Amino acid sequence: MAPIHPFPPAKLVCGIIAADEADFERAEAALAGIYGPIDGRSGRFPFDFSDYYEPQMGPGLRRGFVSFAPLVAPDRLSAIKIRTNGLEEEIRTARGLSLRLVNLDPGVITSAALVMATAKDFAHRIPLLDGIYGHLEFLFARPGIRLLEWTYPDFRDGRYTPFFLEARKNLLASLRGIQ
Repeated sequence: MAPIHPFPPAKLVCGIIAADEADFERAEAALAGIYGPIDGRSGRFPFDFSDYYEPQMGPGLRRGFVSFAPLVAPDRLSAIKIRTNGLEEEIRTARGLSLRLVNLDPGVITSAALVMATAKDFAHRIPLLDGIYGHLEFLFARPGIRLLEWTYPDFRDGRYTPFFLEARKNLLASLRGIQ
């Protein structure tokens, strides 16, 4: 039997949904303390395609993304999602509030795709470990990205596309340096 080769490393990204700028900054600092230096940031855009989080987090939500310099093994995505779920709670309790202050959505960029982690099952999501699923958000294709039937609406409108293309470019450069 041929040896099994590990997956190539991936670029870790994390979506942050929050209303308050200070909560974005707290989340970024906590994430960097766990996953290493942040090497990319998107803008912060209104989270206006859904009101799903408003009952838990209140109005005026925005979403932004960060990417991290250290590459990760893509098979760590479940553990990372579980850790970021715990981090959401740590940020809330540190402020002594009952409302959820941040939502953290980690994902990995491979040379071919963006896979986001979720705890919500659906037909197109792949079970990973410990109740976490991989949501194939989109594929990278020349000259940009290829949307899928289930790509989230806010990913569809292109607001995050420059960030993800730059993060993929950084991943490819890092992978060239490893070889």
